[in-house]
Amino acid sequence: MPRIRSVAASLDRRSFLAAAGAVSASTGIGLAVGLSGGEANAARPAAARPDAATALSSRKAPAAPLAPYTEGTTLHTTSAPHPGQGYVRLGEGPAWERVVRSDLAAPKAGRTDRRTALAAFVQFTDLHIVDTQHPLRYEYVRGETSSAWRPQETLSVAGAVALVERVNALRGAPATGAPLGFVMTTGDNTDNNSRAELDWFLRTMSGGSITPNTGDPRRYEGVQDSGLKEYWHPDRADFRDADKQLGFPAIPGFLQAATREVRSPGLNLPWYSTVGNHDSLPGGCYASGDSWFHEFAVGGKKLMSLPEDRAAAFWKSVKKGLDPKGDRFRELMRTERKRLSSITPDASRAPFTPTEYVRAHLDPAYAGLGPAGHGYTQDNVDAGTQHYAFRIADDVLGISLDTTDPAGHYEGSLGTAQLDWLKGQLKQAEQDGSYVIVFSHHTSTSMRNLRPDPDRPNEARHGGEEVLELLGRHSRVLAWINGHSHRNKITPHGSFWEITTASHIDHPQLARVVELVDNRDGTLSVLTTLIESSAPHRTDFADLSQPGLGALYRELAFNAPGRKPDLGGDRDDRNTELVLRKG
Repeated sequence: MPRIRSVAASLDRRSFLAAAGAVSASTGIGLAVGLSGGEANAARPAAARPDAATALSSRKAPAAPLAPYTEGTTLHTTSAPHPGQGYVRLGEGPAWERVVRSDLAAPKAGRTDRRTALAAFVQFTDLHIVDTQHPLRYEYVRGETSSAWRPQETLSVAGAVALVERVNALRGAPATGAPLGFVMTTGDNTDNNSRAELDWFLRTMSGGSITPNTGDPRRYEGVQDSGLKEYWHPDRADFRDADKQLGFPAIPGFLQAATREVRSPGLNLPWYSTVGNHDSLPGGCYASGDSWFHEFAVGGKKLMSLPEDRAAAFWKSVKKGLDPKGDRFRELMRTERKRLSSITPDASRAPFTPTEYVRAHLDPAYAGLGPAGHGYTQDNVDAGTQHYAFRIADDVLGISLDTTDPAGHYEGSLGTAQLDWLKGQLKQAEQDGSYVIVFSHHTSTSMRNLRPDPDRPNEARHGGEEVLELLGRHSRVLAWINGHSHRNKITPHGSFWEITTASHIDHPQLARVVELVDNRDGTLSVLTTLIESSAPHRTDFADLSQPGLGALYRELAFNAPGRKPDLGGDRDDRNTELVLRKG
């Protein structure tokens, strides 16, 4: 199985990898997943500029602070709504305090003076880098679920780059001042299992230029310029769509700005990648490997509207997992072919396979500051796997799981082979005296999909309750960190904590800094601190610069019709100190 990867080993190569990643950025995902140079570049402008290597290799991490600090985190300030009706503007709001949780162990006085830092890192999750013009998008069920279409989606790249910039500006870990070791993404890095989206994600993380546009390079061809009143048309002041009736503004030039080139500095930390269902499955829920999905994705037709009764029936089949192979989706495209809009075909919208996903991470074009493969190795390619272990610190082991069920549906599970591998890693960690942090995309409660893997029909699948029971048998497991639900939630499980973090596509668009400390009193603490992107809290509709678009990304998400206002979680799910007994 894959070797353990070391964060420490990658740190010595930062300058080299930064320069190498920038110089090779122009090879892009065409090399990684098999597109020829002509196909990869036909619909996209050149991805890297001659000065990119200099700009990216010269960036330096800020100096570490001498003491804990809050600047740049939600311990200092948060975005907050101004009073008002209709479309609500955001501005600077109050900080979120740190809450000490004693569910698993009692905190002891004086621990902050005694403690030593063991590790510190950042979690990104559910970035959903999205091609809003992609034919597999199902905006037409917007009336059934707010996740089908969001008015902020066209700005997902600008928003993600602003998050990278926030991490780059952090001077260290907020509670201890310890150096940040790495960033881990816990899945749904892309939205439509699209090669273009994968390229945009990898460039966002490792540095380079991104043009978040597919199809016709001269114009946007998605629902926001469709003439359909159920979608916000930002460029058309005279068009009274449903969102403008709710107070959404007209912003002339918005779509042109949203699809122009974005520059990412890339993270000034090493980064690792965990896979999610939207990374592995077309539409995030259909079994991969069907040539029909490939042909439809790269083709010139897109469904943008659907009668309410048909939309409700279709969404019910998706939500309940009744169409894991996409048979009903194909039938819908056939029966509604008269409603299909014509768009410009684009080969870069093709789905990528799990093997292509791993190979793309191994591509030197996306090396950034490493480590090579971002956790994945050639062993993963050879074995057809997407799980691995890596050394967070001398006495802390990280384990990245692949919880997507290849048989389809957005809920997850583990196959027996991966579960047995996990058992082996946990046993070895106990023997080594290593603490363990587990990363996955799915939460324990969203691992209920036990359909057999089509490539391993005789292998059993295992759900979240079984994984919880396994982790609970090993006292060295400290935390299971995940995403998927787009919600902040921290749950105690006997001897360890399950830490679920909100997405960066839905409001409140957060990431999480995690610190592990030894309190030197028989307890450990896991400290969590939420961060927003670097974008200004206050927006200006006339500011369509890259930072201005990042700010709009947040404000539009806050105002998205049908959004769930509780995704930020309670105070106990945000900035916390999670105390544990020392195992």
